[in-house]
Amino acid sequence: MSTSATTAKTPAGGPPPRSMLDKVLNGIERAGNKLPHPVLLFLGLFLIIGTVSTVLAATDTTVTVPGEDKTLAVKGLFSGEGVRWLLENFIPNFTGFPSLGTVLLMMAAVGVAEKTGLLETAVRASIARAPRRLLPYLVAFVSCQAHLMSDVAILVIPPLAALAFKNAGRNPIAGLIGGFACVCAGYAAGFSIGALDALYTGITHQAAAVVPGGGSAPTHILINYFYTAAASCVLALIGGFLISRVLEPRLPRPDTTADSDSDSGSEPAEAEGVTVTVTVNVTARQRTGLLRSGLAVLLYAAVVITCWLLPGSPLRGEGGALVPSPVLDGIVPLLFVAFVLAGVVYGRTVGTLKHAEDAPRMMAESITGMSGYIVLILVISQVIGVFDWSNVGTLLAVNGADLLESAGLTGFTGLVLFVLLVCVLNLFVTSGSALWSLVAPVFVPAFMLIGMEPAVTQAAFRIGDSATQMITPLNPYVFLMLTILRRYEPGAQLGTVLSRLSVFVVPFLIAWLAVLGLFYGLGLPLGPGADIHR
Repeated sequence: MSTSATTAKTPAGGPPPRSMLDKVLNGIERAGNKLPHPVLLFLGLFLIIGTVSTVLAATDTTVTVPGEDKTLAVKGLFSGEGVRWLLENFIPNFTGFPSLGTVLLMMAAVGVAEKTGLLETAVRASIARAPRRLLPYLVAFVSCQAHLMSDVAILVIPPLAALAFKNAGRNPIAGLIGGFACVCAGYAAGFSIGALDALYTGITHQAAAVVPGGGSAPTHILINYFYTAAASCVLALIGGFLISRVLEPRLPRPDTTADSDSDSGSEPAEAEGVTVTVTVNVTARQRTGLLRSGLAVLLYAAVVITCWLLPGSPLRGEGGALVPSPVLDGIVPLLFVAFVLAGVVYGRTVGTLKHAEDAPRMMAESITGMSGYIVLILVISQVIGVFDWSNVGTLLAVNGADLLESAGLTGFTGLVLFVLLVCVLNLFVTSGSALWSLVAPVFVPAFMLIGMEPAVTQAAFRIGDSATQMITPLNPYVFLMLTILRRYEPGAQLGTVLSRLSVFVVPFLIAWLAVLGLFYGLGLPLGPGADIHR
């Protein structure tokens, strides 16, 4: 990001007075900038856990899990036994990390759908000709399904929403800001399943294993599906209302001169040297491609569901059960086939996939972009492995559960406080995978020990990870929005963007919590086979 994109011009009369919000945000930015790279952060945590485990082992510290007769002794990493364990398990810790293979598989599949143009065209087709009054709600709904596209959604949807608003005779600034807010706040919601779900559940599975018997708890990729699908509908309604009734009426009229370069119906967005040009129009060939790919996926889904429902089918679980069953256990490879099938059919139709080798190439390119994630998992897997092996994680979980019980925070109130904690941490650690890896090994087992399944802790984390993402200065895409906003409003500053985005934070946070409270109060499963209470 260039300096000119992030630095406001100073008036001739001197710098403008800074508001309290500016001071708070600047403080957050300074504190966040002092945090090390996530890999170094987890390397430091590894050393701390190793040291603490060794000291506790030397003092013969033990822990007893409630309901278990066996007493566990804390084992020290920096001991003969610990060094042997690390040398023997370093590679298995990494290669056996549950989310590693799942995330790479999903990224490869989604990469075909993305690079053939299927995902972007689907977004454009969904909002291009929306009625003027319904446009804010449709933009909000599409944005809340966008995590399927990963960070590309932030490059595509807000500029596209601005163009759609402009073409409909509405304020494009409302489309831009509202689209960005809904992408961020609904990033962990939606009917779609993507690499984010795989990443979260892999970490959740490892964290649950800290508690004896926790490895058998439901931690498949769909454990939050019912909750996130319901939340996305509520968030879409609230997001559309906020865009239409709160944000848009208070916006200035856009500068038509600054906006003249986007009159052609296209809008470039760029971040970290990558430029994506989005257009509103959908060609006849692209519509045909969408139709054919949709029909292909529907036919594929019909075959899978029919085979699943047939009595005596090998896709049924023990005793003929539908849940759990091999379909849920194997949902990732089933989704892999669905995305690849849709991408190949679309690409062949529109001409973006001309040769058989194009699909493997697209998969490889998508996985190449995950190199940073792979390095991060290399370190995270060792940290969680030490947590588990040394019994430090169990000790923290038991003490944390005792603290929650003594404070009377064993129910929904405890989940709310956890959400608020994640909201604050999210201002400084903007990587969802890094933040979940930090808090999951303690809070997943702690809530398990007071009777809650890992699914509900992961669902609560999704709220905090989404609610404040849009207003932290450490989110580089905030500055991307500022750059695009200045095409419509040349005098806009960082505070301009953040003040408008702040309108969405509290309503979205309340909406997320209200939906979780409804599931919690009624005892509804958060996903297939994933109850709230153990």
